[in-house]
Amino acid sequence: MENFIYSIPTTVYFGKGQIENLAEIVSQYGKKVLLVYGGGSIKRNGIYEKVTAILTGAGIEWEELSGVDPNPRVESVREGAAICKEKGIEVVIPIGGGSSIDCAKVVAAAACYDGDAWELVTNSSLIKVALPIIAILTLAATGSEMDHIAVISNMTTNDKIGTRANCLRPKAAIMDPTYTESVSAYQTASGTADIMSHTLESYFSNFEGYMHDRMAEGILKTCIEFGMKAVENPHDYEARANLMWASSWAINDFLKLGKPVTWSVHPMEHELSAYYDITHGVGLAILTPHWMRHVLDDRTVEKFRTYAVNVWDVSKELPAYEAAELGIQKTAEYFKAMGLPTRLSEVGITDDSKFAIMAEKSAKKLKGAYAELSKEVVEQIFREAM
Repeated sequence: MENFIYSIPTTVYFGKGQIENLAEIVSQYGKKVLLVYGGGSIKRNGIYEKVTAILTGAGIEWEELSGVDPNPRVESVREGAAICKEKGIEVVIPIGGGSSIDCAKVVAAAACYDGDAWELVTNSSLIKVALPIIAILTLAATGSEMDHIAVISNMTTNDKIGTRANCLRPKAAIMDPTYTESVSAYQTASGTADIMSHTLESYFSNFEGYMHDRMAEGILKTCIEFGMKAVENPHDYEARANLMWASSWAINDFLKLGKPVTWSVHPMEHELSAYYDITHGVGLAILTPHWMRHVLDDRTVEKFRTYAVNVWDVSKELPAYEAAELGIQKTAEYFKAMGLPTRLSEVGITDDSKFAIMAEKSAKKLKGAYAELSKEVVEQIFREAM
């Protein structure tokens, strides 16, 4: 195991009613905040009214950046940074899922930067400082509430790029599972697929990590157990709570400390989102089984067999390839059972003219991945998934 230093400064306020701590948290950092959110769901479910009432009662001023897209655009980041600079914003508060939080992270950094916000996305070394971020989570999926990464899209150039810096990790995260009860079954399933994909990205590594893998298997089994329950009963608090906590631990670096990890499926899905603007978790659910089948070979079969046995309870008495293939089959079947699409054509992708350039861009990001796929193989995966 490699050396590492582990420090996560995010203070997590988990459970029902934790929003009552908001004023005290904000007051540690300032009195002028920017609220960052997407559509109108937080107004319909009462979260917006609760947050603004708390801020008003504490004498905290706020501005708003609304309309953040599911794949957050650099235009929103620029708008938010301009508000911060003009209004003297001291704290950024995203309310929502990963899209709002990711947007808020780069807004917080761009507010402290003199150049264009897109430069911070394409060159993360330029991020030196950021305004404090306090995340209010309403969707279990990306884990952005506890990590240092933000993914931003530029639809003009068809780029979806992740940037990272330690200062982007939220100072605090308010995680009330009841805030996810209004999330649709489709988005709940998509979020579950995203959590599972984050976990699988660390699990399928070329470097051993015995404890890491057992923790990853636990997170995957948690998703399998509670993802379906949350889809079937949106008011199942235990299901919502387990998914919310799993989303944080899937990507807060714990699963990869001491073992180098290069993601495999996310680079491909980011191209899908960049060119076709589809839901991130849905794209991952479609691509993951196809990727698994392509990288299953004599070198990887034992890892896939372990995955099948420990995660999907496949019999360890089965031959290696049979067990591995059954594990992949169960993965695909689970995503389908949650109501997620299984083909790209189901999400409106019937034009393959962009696949070649998408595959070329994806392959460049797969150096050091569990399997370094060529652009030809990546393009084949896209076509098979269509």
